[in-house]
Amino acid sequence: MSPWFTWQSAAVPLLLTCLLSDLGVVQASVCSRWDHSIELDDNGLFQEGDVVIGGLFPIHNLPPAPDLCLTQPPHLQSCHNFQGEILRWAHVLVFAVDEINRNPFLLPGVRLGYHILDSCNQHPWSLLAALTLVSGGKLSSLPVGKSPVSIIIGDSASTQSIIVARTLGPFGVPLISYQASCACLSDRRAFPNFFRTIPSDVYQARTMARLAQRFGWTWVGAIVADNDYGRLAIQEFEEEIQGTGLCLAFFETLSRGNLERDVKRAVDAVQGSTAQVILVFLWYTDTEALLMEVVRRNVTNRQFLASEAWSTSMDLLQNPALFTVARGILGVAIRSAPINGFEAYLRSLHPSRRPRDALLKELWETEFGGAETLEVVESSFTDTSQLRVTYNVYLAVYAAAHALHSLLSCPNQDSPTWGMSSTCSPTHKVRPAELLQHMNLVNFTTKLGEVFYFTGADIPAVYDLVNWQATPKGLLTLVTIGRVDGSNLLINESGIQWNKELKRPPRSVCSESCPPGTRVANRKGEPVCCFDCVPCAEGEFSNTTGSLICERCPVEFWSNSYRNACIPRELEFLSFDDTMGITLTTVAVFGAVATTAVFVLFAYHRHTPLVRANNSELSFLLLLSLKLCFLCSLVFIGVPSVWACRIRQAAFGVIFVLCLSCLLVKNIVVLAAFRSTRPGAVQLMRRFGPSQQRGSIFLFTSVQVVICAVWLSTSPPLPYNDLGLKGSKVVLECAVGSVAGFSLVLGYIGLLASLCLLLAFLARKLPDNFNEAKLITFSMLIFCAVWVAFVPAYVSSPGKYADAVEIFAILASSFGLLLCIFIPKCFIILLRPERNTKKHMMAK
Repeated sequence: MSPWFTWQSAAVPLLLTCLLSDLGVVQASVCSRWDHSIELDDNGLFQEGDVVIGGLFPIHNLPPAPDLCLTQPPHLQSCHNFQGEILRWAHVLVFAVDEINRNPFLLPGVRLGYHILDSCNQHPWSLLAALTLVSGGKLSSLPVGKSPVSIIIGDSASTQSIIVARTLGPFGVPLISYQASCACLSDRRAFPNFFRTIPSDVYQARTMARLAQRFGWTWVGAIVADNDYGRLAIQEFEEEIQGTGLCLAFFETLSRGNLERDVKRAVDAVQGSTAQVILVFLWYTDTEALLMEVVRRNVTNRQFLASEAWSTSMDLLQNPALFTVARGILGVAIRSAPINGFEAYLRSLHPSRRPRDALLKELWETEFGGAETLEVVESSFTDTSQLRVTYNVYLAVYAAAHALHSLLSCPNQDSPTWGMSSTCSPTHKVRPAELLQHMNLVNFTTKLGEVFYFTGADIPAVYDLVNWQATPKGLLTLVTIGRVDGSNLLINESGIQWNKELKRPPRSVCSESCPPGTRVANRKGEPVCCFDCVPCAEGEFSNTTGSLICERCPVEFWSNSYRNACIPRELEFLSFDDTMGITLTTVAVFGAVATTAVFVLFAYHRHTPLVRANNSELSFLLLLSLKLCFLCSLVFIGVPSVWACRIRQAAFGVIFVLCLSCLLVKNIVVLAAFRSTRPGAVQLMRRFGPSQQRGSIFLFTSVQVVICAVWLSTSPPLPYNDLGLKGSKVVLECAVGSVAGFSLVLGYIGLLASLCLLLAFLARKLPDNFNEAKLITFSMLIFCAVWVAFVPAYVSSPGKYADAVEIFAILASSFGLLLCIFIPKCFIILLRPERNTKKHMMAK
């Protein structure tokens, strides 16, 4: 069992009895002094007044080693290691009280006093000092007769403040801390009597997170104290960074009991991590051990972010061994503010003017060792260049004074019941519980023009942002480069001096931000800031850095090659400008010209036996229809329009039927002619003369015209924009409309072609030296083969290639008819004229 536990167990019951009696809660018949073995030195600052303000300051911070023999009660001896800077904090309380006593508007007619004791930065001393203050010295060896305090300003550390606040909470004694920043103290249920003039660590953690976001640091390490301060700070930091893309690369804790081992483990994590920015939530003495290990290992390329516990530590700033790693440190610091007249007050202090001030005497012995003055000396005590905690103490005194002013300002002081109200009291009856009520209502404007008020235990968060910069003399100095006021983060980035190794804001990311055109893809099992950048798919885009998704382009747009923007889709159709269109146009024109040449040749030799023997009228009509076949293929090239889509299929169907009708009639005439010796054949030939032949052609063609007319009137082909066929392109094509109509057109052509092939096959062996049926048979075989292959090729071809397939089928079948039927005749007419005679034609 700890000796301090034994001491507290024995002392607290008696203590509570005496306190309850002093505060008017109970009637105590006997209240004796505390055990004489438990003593508190009379080192402190005292001034009597109508209302006394208590103060707890760790003027010494190292207690002697306790006697752990457990053979006698523990004895609280005097602490050592005097701290001049902390004494300055105590004296700003004295300065503020004197300033308020001279103020004719604040607490007029009321004289404030103070009672300041040393808390030694340890909870036993802190608790004993607090109890001494509220009991008026009855619980210590101090001379009895001092007035109990109505409010306490202190203590500095969160641990001591928690203990004191819990102890004094049942008595309603207000406690205003100037440096206890633990977020746990904001709990009004647990600490209803606690207030502070320093922001909660919640806001410090938020400021750290916002600072990291400002410089784009998404991959940071953290080293924190293994106590409530460190754990709560990092907890708040993690809550603040949720959903921001910022995450912790590692998290190490340091405990005082195993500091050397923990420091080595933490620096191992620093060296082994790719994080360039390290958050450090430690007390300055622990931070010094950490940085010394960093120096020993020569890790000079890390950026440290300092918490307010060490960001302004002069012990670290003035340590030359830390220069290489400490240069460029960024930190969150308690705000600094001037206090007019305070420096003159400090420099006017002298032991000869305050002979009973033992602390001031100790300061003289520490600083001079003789009878010097403070008028020209530079020390931590007289340094008022950056009043941070000092200003917090100053604000705490004024907050207490305004609460007292509210309590003592009763509108009905002449009433017989004055002093019995729960909201105001006469000067000689100020009760801490009543003062506590008015502490919650404090609201005043400071001398800097700022509005001061409490929100629960806390005040609006205001911080300085500081930077450790190198001076020409090779030393480090503290420079304020920004300020945090509520939600406003103001920072002078050009005024920041970075680590010598970095020279610029470091890049501390697990993965670089995904550029436009890509999206973030989290890695399985890794933090959210570790990810891969996946290119957007076709038709998707992202135009921002670090995009989580790729968005679809609008239907008539497509992503560019970089996938960072959408551009209008390219129109695709069978054009006269592209290679395929030019080739097909050339072939079609050549076919039309060739057909015209054959027509001219036949017209010139129309009286020759060869031309006359093959029914010249049908031959000329067949050549005309072939020429139209070649030309109708050109309608399939170009931008599809409403009329183009309708004309192309109708013209193709009607012209080809005209062509096949001519061939069908030719075959009928041939068969009838060579069977003229049979009975009735002459009569048949007479009935199937030229008029009947033309009528038959007209009849066969009219059937196709009717089919096309019905098709075009019910569900005609129309232009269609295919947006999903080729992604980046909009395919312009003609939809067939009615599939049944298109099938009937092709089916009728196929029927006539089959009849032509059948009749030509039957007439192939007729006795004639130049049997045209043979030529028609070959041409029909080619025709049928082309159109049989056309159907599957057309169905499976996308976009403009379907049009190209149909044009190819038209041209191939047309050339097949032209070559098979007319080229052999042209050969005889031009190159074998001796065979172009009636005798030769009738040889068989």
